[in-house]
Amino acid sequence: MSAAAAPNLVVATLAEYGGLTRAALGDYLQPREPRRHLYDLVADYPSRGGRMLRPSLCIATARAFGAGREDAVRTAVALELLHNAFLVHDDVEDESDERRGRPTLHALHGVPLAVNVGDALTLLGLRALLDNRLRLGPWLTMRILEEAERMARETVEGQAVELGWRRDNATELTETDYLQMVLKKTCWYTTIWPSRVGALIGTRSDRDLDRFLRFGFFLGAAFQIQDDLLNLLGDRARYGKEIDGDVWEGKRTIMLIHLLAAASTEERAQLADFLACPRAGRRMDEVQWVRERMDARGSIEYARQTAHGLAGAALHEYGLLYAGLPETRDKRFIDGLVTWVLERA
Repeated sequence: MSAAAAPNLVVATLAEYGGLTRAALGDYLQPREPRRHLYDLVADYPSRGGRMLRPSLCIATARAFGAGREDAVRTAVALELLHNAFLVHDDVEDESDERRGRPTLHALHGVPLAVNVGDALTLLGLRALLDNRLRLGPWLTMRILEEAERMARETVEGQAVELGWRRDNATELTETDYLQMVLKKTCWYTTIWPSRVGALIGTRSDRDLDRFLRFGFFLGAAFQIQDDLLNLLGDRARYGKEIDGDVWEGKRTIMLIHLLAAASTEERAQLADFLACPRAGRRMDEVQWVRERMDARGSIEYARQTAHGLAGAALHEYGLLYAGLPETRDKRFIDGLVTWVLERA
């Protein structure tokens, strides 16, 4: 596959499998009572769009390993519902202002309603997983549920680590600390679980699923670092979230961790004071100063190089995982996804 063809294939496949997922998602987002304070709000985040990376990777992996077109759709729907549940809760925990170009759910409707909507999205995701029985049978449905339980557990544990860093104002973190957190918080539900359950559905076997841990980690970590870079450098209209929001929130991104290590003693003290303040107590000029220090100390470029190194490792693991499979569009999509993760805007 040529370098020029790869991004086109990725975009086309995301559109196709995203559309397939959205069509089935409608079965779980039908208007029902109570509408005003629950189900109309449940449909909000899913209706805002998104690239559908996670469900598309799930469907493509299943098909690359031999599944039919419809075999992974309910699992992809469940993943999208759970993803939106995580987003609703994350936005509350992070005190975020924007999501996909609009005010966050809690900013629009208050924290109590938003938290309940996140809970409802989780339950709907569980319903979609249970509906796999109609097509996949009881054994495979239970194995997918078991994989989902582990994915959710890893994700909330990673979230706890990140929230704890901010609560305790951790300033002595390393790149290893960051990557271990990202493995749990991002990689498990973004790339590891979609790959594992896709292979599980495609092969109808749960042997060797751990082979996908390394590929999913490298790809997911590259994705997260690129997402963190876009938070600082992305086009506001295309990015869909608050630019510099991670700095406002005091998130321990790899850029901030690098800056804390590279900063002078005086700068470190100023950074620690900034991070010790609640978000509401931080000022625009302080956020701009942190951004300027990231540029001056090479933290942005360091993050770029790290993301590229991780993507290269993901390509190596892809070669090991998929070498024996027939050359298909789905296999080429997964290959192209590694480059797309770094090039998306």
